[in-house]
Amino acid sequence: MYKDMEPRRIRWAILAAALACAVSAQARITRIVIEHRDSPAYQGRSFGQVGTYERLTGHIYGELDPKDPLNAIVTDLGLAPRNQRGMVEYSATFSLAKPLDLAKASRVLIYEVPNRGRSALAGGSTNAGAMADLFNGGHVLLSSGWQGDIPPTPGMETLVVPVAKNSDGSSITGPILVRFVDMPSGAATLPITGGLGAGVPQSQPASLDTSKAMLTRRSGEGREVIPIRSSDWAFADCSKTPFPGEADPHKVCVKGGFDPAFLYELVYTAKDPLVLGIGYAATRDINSFFRYATADETGTANPLAGRIGFAVGRGTSQSGNYLRSFIHLGFNQDEAKRIVFDGLNPNIAARQNPMNFRFAVPGGAADLYQPGSDGIVWWSDYADEARHQPAGGLLDRCNATKTCPKIFETFGSSEFWGLRASPDLVGTKADRDIPLPANVRRYYFPGVTHGGGRGGFSIARPNAPARCELPDNPNPSSDTMRALTEALVDWVVKGSAPPASQYPRLERGELVPPTQQALGSPSIPGVPLPDGILNPMYNYDFGHKFNVRDLSGAITIQPPVVKDILPSLVPKVNADGNETAGVASVLHQAPLGTYLGWNVTAAGYYKGTECGFTGGYVPFAKTKAERLAAGDPRPSLEERYGTHEKYVALVRAAAERLVKDRYLLKADADRLIAEAESSNVLKGN
Repeated sequence: MYKDMEPRRIRWAILAAALACAVSAQARITRIVIEHRDSPAYQGRSFGQVGTYERLTGHIYGELDPKDPLNAIVTDLGLAPRNQRGMVEYSATFSLAKPLDLAKASRVLIYEVPNRGRSALAGGSTNAGAMADLFNGGHVLLSSGWQGDIPPTPGMETLVVPVAKNSDGSSITGPILVRFVDMPSGAATLPITGGLGAGVPQSQPASLDTSKAMLTRRSGEGREVIPIRSSDWAFADCSKTPFPGEADPHKVCVKGGFDPAFLYELVYTAKDPLVLGIGYAATRDINSFFRYATADETGTANPLAGRIGFAVGRGTSQSGNYLRSFIHLGFNQDEAKRIVFDGLNPNIAARQNPMNFRFAVPGGAADLYQPGSDGIVWWSDYADEARHQPAGGLLDRCNATKTCPKIFETFGSSEFWGLRASPDLVGTKADRDIPLPANVRRYYFPGVTHGGGRGGFSIARPNAPARCELPDNPNPSSDTMRALTEALVDWVVKGSAPPASQYPRLERGELVPPTQQALGSPSIPGVPLPDGILNPMYNYDFGHKFNVRDLSGAITIQPPVVKDILPSLVPKVNADGNETAGVASVLHQAPLGTYLGWNVTAAGYYKGTECGFTGGYVPFAKTKAERLAAGDPRPSLEERYGTHEKYVALVRAAAERLVKDRYLLKADADRLIAEAESSNVLKGN
C-alpha cells in the first residue's frame, strides 16, 4: 500500500509544481520590490487582540499579454510597445499594512482604492486614523497605483504605463477639450490639466501652432461662444516673459490675461495617448498576486503567502466609480480564471470611471461634457431606450464567468444632486425602479453631503464651505459606514445575511422631480429654492469610435454634441425639508435643522448654481419667538423637543433602533448618546 502511494505522491508533487508555475505565469506580476519596511508601524500602537502592525511600501512590476481575451478590452493595449516576450509592461507603487504576527490576521485582505493617487496607507505611518477599526479586526490592508496619468509623486500611489503608437511608430492623435474657469484675476498663464486635485497634465498638443486649435470664451453656460484669435493666445508660459511668452506644451497664455468673468474652452489635437486602461488589469493582478501567489518570478516571497482567504475592495467617490467600471469590464476574474474580490463597496459613486478610452481623463467629476454617466450604470439588466442602447447591467461579464462579488452600494443625497445618481435607480427615462440583483445591497444616507459631514450635536451655526452660500452640512455617514463595513466582511467570510437594503423607490413615491413643488420642501426666507440646482443628465454624442456602453474606444467629437437632457429624480422631503427614505443617521432622526444634499455657489462664473457636491444646512430656530420673527415655517427646537432631556431621549431611541437593525455599532451608539448628553441643545430648558 505504502509503495503504491509513493509514486502517487511524486506525481502529485510534480503536478502541484507545474500548477504553481502556471499560476505564477498567469498572475503576470513579474517582480515585487519592498523598498521600505516600517516595523512596528503607527508608532508601535497595539490594536485589540491583534497587536502591532507593520507597513511595507515599494513597487510592483507586471506585464500583460495583449492577445489574452481578458485583456482585450483595454483600449490601445495592442498598440503599446512590447518586450521580448511580446508583453506590455507596467509598474505600480504599493502600500501594505499587516499584523506583525500574521498568525493573528483575520485572513481578510481589504484593498483601499486610492482617490486621485491619495491613500491613507501611502500617506505615511504615523497615524492609523480611520484604519483603526480594520486593524482591530486583524485585516490586512493594501493600496496600489492605478491612475497612469498622475506623475510619480512621493506619498502617492501611482502607475507607470506606456504610450500607444501607430503600427509604423508614428504618434496617435485625437481631440482634447480643456475648460478653464474661476482662475485668479489677471492670470496670464494657466496649466493644461485635467480632473481634480492632482494637477494632472493633459496630453501634449501635436502642434504648438494655435491656428490648428481653438480657444473660446463665454460668460455663462448656454450663452454665445466667442472665439479668440489664434494670434492672441499661445501654448506658452507668459509668467516671466511677456506674451507670446516661452513655448510650453503644458501651458496656455492669453494676450492681456484671462478674465475670471468668463469660462474658457480649449480644443486641440493631442498626441501620444497613455494606455490608461492598464490600471484595471494592474489592480486585478496585484490583488491576485497578494491573495494567491507564493512568490514572484524572481523568487521574492509574497509577504502574505498562504495567509489570505478572502478579499474585499473599497473605493470612495472617484475610486468607487473605478470599482464599478472594474466589475463592468470583467476584471474581477484573473488570468487563472479565479475571483479577485469576494466583496466590493463602491461608496458615494454613481457613475463609471472615464479611463479606458483614448486621451481619457480619469480625474473627471461629472462636469459638463465629461463622460462617466453615459454607459451602463445600473446593476441589473436594463434597456436604455432613451439612448437607444440594448439591455445590459454592470454585472454582465462577471455573471458570465461566475466571478461576481457580494456588493454594498453606499451613497447619499449629494450623489443625486451633483453626481447624477438617478439613472442608477430608475433608468434614463426615470419611469420605473430597477431591481437589485441578489448579490447587491444598497444603503442610502439621506440628507448628507458628499462623503458625509463631521457629525456632532451643536446648535452653533457652521461656516459656509468655500464658494458656497449655505452653512456646511454636519449630517454624518461615517458611523453607518463603520457598521456596514463590518457587515460586508461578515457576509463575505461567514455568509451572514447583511442588513436589508434601504433606499428611495419610485413605486413608493419617494423619488420626485427636483423642484420645490414636487419635493414639498418648505419656503424659508433667505434660503434658495432647489429649482435649477440639480446637475443635469446629458445625452452626449462623442463620435462613432466611442463605445458608450463600456466608455472605451476613442472620442472624435470635442466638445461632444448634447443631444438632449434626460429626466432625473431626487428623494422627496418632509415639511422640514429633510429626506425621508434610507438609513438616516441619529442626527437626521433627531434633527437640529434641514440637511441638504445641495448648496449654491456664492460667487464667480457659476454663481447661483449647484456648488460642487457640497451639501448645505439650515438650522432650526432656537425658540418660537425667534422662528416667528424670521418667518420660518419649521418648528423651533423649543417647540419640537421641549427640554434637553427629551432631546437626548430621542437620540437614545434612534441609536438603539439603528443598533438593532445593524446599521450602527454599539460602541458608536454609546458615543453618540454621550455626545448628545453633553451637548448644548436646549440646555437649561
